[in-house]
Formats: sequence, structure tokens, C-alpha cells
Amino acid sequence: MSPLKLIVGLGNPGQQYAQTRHNAGFWFVEQLADKFNIDLSLDKKFHGLTGRGRIFDHDVRLLLPVTFMNKSGQSVVPMVNFYDIANTQILIAHDELDIPAGSIKLKTGGGHGGHNGLRDITPHIGNDFHRLRIGIGHPGHKSKVSGHVLSKPSPDDQVAINSALDAAHDALSLLISGDIEKARNHINGFKLPD
Repeated sequence: MSPLKLIVGLGNPGQQYAQTRHNAGFWFVEQLADKFNIDLSLDKKFHGLTGRGRIFDHDVRLLLPVTFMNKSGQSVVPMVNFYDIANTQILIAHDELDIPAGSIKLKTGGGHGGHNGLRDITPHIGNDFHRLRIGIGHPGHKSKVSGHVLSKPSPDDQVAINSALDAAHDALSLLISGDIEKARNHINGFKLPD
């Protein structure tokens, strides 16, 4: 039961991407930074916005890569190596096509599932870190995926995604302390109210 030391949000830098589905991981970490008064500032060494603070009495680092999604490893890998952070102490939050908007899942290990951010990270650190998979839904055909992830959610989907993120925040003390199974039960059991 290892407490988390690093929480990464995956997304694309720049205002034009800030509200797009692909930035759902950014949204989660930005909310954390806001809630726990952790300043995020550019650290060129790690090609990302980084911050460090106390979350439920644990010392935690936050990271938002500014490398664009498909180069996320250029940010995550140097930070993990520099601070010698074990994979069991890492949570990576990212958008997930394979689950609907309003669903959220906590998973440990597994493949990259076609996610370009994870695809760029796993060859360098392995895949046995924790992932917060934030559902954005699938557009129905692979030819539409790029346009889907790089567009804003509908108002209803945005409300659903925000509700799912709230469920993850509700489990945060469990997550941070390393009680991953209890956190997983809480997060994976989340259902949007009818």
C-alpha cells in the first residue's frame, strides 16, 4: 500500500485545446491544484507545469506535460527518474474513449489501449502504474476519433464528465494514502444519477 507521490494529467497545451475532451486528465489535476492551493509553474527540465503540495497530509507532486499528448513521455519519464518514483506511487489521469461520458474507472496496469499519451510513456517506465480513466465516449467509428477527442463535449456530456471527476475527488483521500482497492471500489462503482 504505497501512498501516491506523483499525479499526472494528460492533455494538450494551449488555449485552443483547454476545453477539449482530450484534456480531461488536465481538468482533474487542475482541480486538484486549485482545491489544495498548489501552484503549477513551468519546469523546463520536465517539459511540464509542475507543483508540489500537501494533499491529505501526503507530499504529492503534480505534473501537466506541455509536450502535446503523443510526446507525454518526454515529460513524465524524466520526472519519474529524477525523483525515483515507483510506478505504484504514480497516478496518471487521462481521457478514455472506451467508456461513456459520466463513467470513470481506476485501473492498475494493462496496455495503452491506443491512447497516444500512454503509448509514449509505457515503453520507458513500464505499465504497472495507476490510471484514472475519464470516460469521454466513442464517436462510433475510428475515422471520427481524432475530431471527437479534439472537440468540446456537449453541455450534457460536460456535466456528466464533471460528475465523474467529482466521484474521483470523493475517493481522493483513499487514493493518496495508497488504499487503491477501496478507492477503486468507490470510483468504479460511480453511476450518474437518473
